[in-house]
Amino acid sequence: MTELGSVAWPPAPMRTERLVLREREDRDTPAFIDLLASPEVHTYLGGPRPRDELERTLPEEARRRPGLFVIERDATMIGMVQLVRFEAEGKEHTCPDVAEAELGYLLLPQAWGRGYGTEACTAALDWFAGERPGEPVALRTQTANARSMRLAARLGFAEVERFRAYDADQWLGVWTPPGPSA
Repeated sequence: MTELGSVAWPPAPMRTERLVLREREDRDTPAFIDLLASPEVHTYLGGPRPRDELERTLPEEARRRPGLFVIERDATMIGMVQLVRFEAEGKEHTCPDVAEAELGYLLLPQAWGRGYGTEACTAALDWFAGERPGEPVALRTQTANARSMRLAARLGFAEVERFRAYDADQWLGVWTPPGPSA
């Protein structure tokens, strides 16, 4: 995934009712390794990455990644949310002009079921709407991922298409930011 062009980065940390969204720091590496090596987290994402590989390579990846926010609760990383350039080419579907940005998120299993995903993604989408007014955002997920499908609905993503890729049924939705108040 590639970065978003023309957004101010890094933004000041964003605070929600229970969370802080902030730029990645070196202290987040152990939590990122847990996140990327988790079989539960990667059930619908092609499987986890090997922990030993992550321990070797991830510290070098700690540099800035525009669009990637750490989700922090009580000064501890519980996940990440990112807005990256939407790349439709080679994804086995036919809607390349849906949006320029794509929302992605991962939460550690101990943070599931508490509304943190909704809270963090809403904050990230609000930030993006301020940076790129009027621009839609895409979200893809496997249709079998019931949690992700519910989150997409809560966030206001509208279905654009269903397609088959990576040997699974996929869903593509788009979120359009609210227009200016009259």
